[in-house]
Amino acid sequence: MSSHLISKSAAIVGLGATEFSKNSGRTELRLALEATLAALDDAGIDPSEVDGFSSYTVDKVPEYEIARLLGAKNVSFFSQIPHGGGAACAPVLHAAMAVATGIAKTVVVYRAMNERSWYRFGSGSYGFASTPIFENVNYGWYMPHGFHTPASWVGMFAQRYMHTYGATSEDFGRVSVAVRDFAATNPAAFFYNKPITLEEHQNSKWICEPLRLLDCCQESDGAVAMIITSVDRAKDLKQKPVYIKGAAQGISDGQQIMTSYFRDDITGLPEMGLVAKQLYAQSGLGPK
Repeated sequence: MSSHLISKSAAIVGLGATEFSKNSGRTELRLALEATLAALDDAGIDPSEVDGFSSYTVDKVPEYEIARLLGAKNVSFFSQIPHGGGAACAPVLHAAMAVATGIAKTVVVYRAMNERSWYRFGSGSYGFASTPIFENVNYGWYMPHGFHTPASWVGMFAQRYMHTYGATSEDFGRVSVAVRDFAATNPAAFFYNKPITLEEHQNSKWICEPLRLLDCCQESDGAVAMIITSVDRAKDLKQKPVYIKGAAQGISDGQQIMTSYFRDDITGLPEMGLVAKQLYAQSGLGPK
């Protein structure tokens, strides 16, 4: 039995999402509210009961404005997690900790972004020079050599991985095909009913060798939200709860944002192992 406080102390009781598109035609705040209200309705919880929020620093939807528009009365917890996709599980961890410790009772975990029509992370133009904070200055070591986009940053690791382990572009392509299969089953996804084949992957143009267009993620507008509350509260709600057995964050030796190039070995992500160990310990589950 796990001795970790968050394991099975909190539950996901509602989910909400907007459509995912190239141009939502509405503000990120509205997208966030749509997803949050849908999640609350899914759970059967009144918006006035919300007393916690967890989201991302890279997004531009402040929790205080969501709280005001929802009519939340007394918010006792809010957090924002740095980074992007790699941080996806951390807001769940923070929400579960808040509920497990009694800091909050009903926490909204949300993300909303017009990542296609308003921002393009793949553009390579971020205005770093005008905001010389540490993270931006750090990229000054890489950008003069052509490392301007996420594809180029990841491409360095991919190239080394292929050199060391003999992987091929087709191997990467099989991952893309599998991931796209999931998107193709989601009616709200931009690529609904649009799977790809390995041949299509191999024929897609190079973005930054060894990565092709269909190795890269679609930049989309949209929002998602989930409601996390206590196990006891979850018993009285509309949906069958999903109990949180574990959640984790991790930073390993030498890690930087997408550019951990100064490690002795750049073929792997040791922080993933750190996170896995935490999850196994919390949940009482193992790889089998």
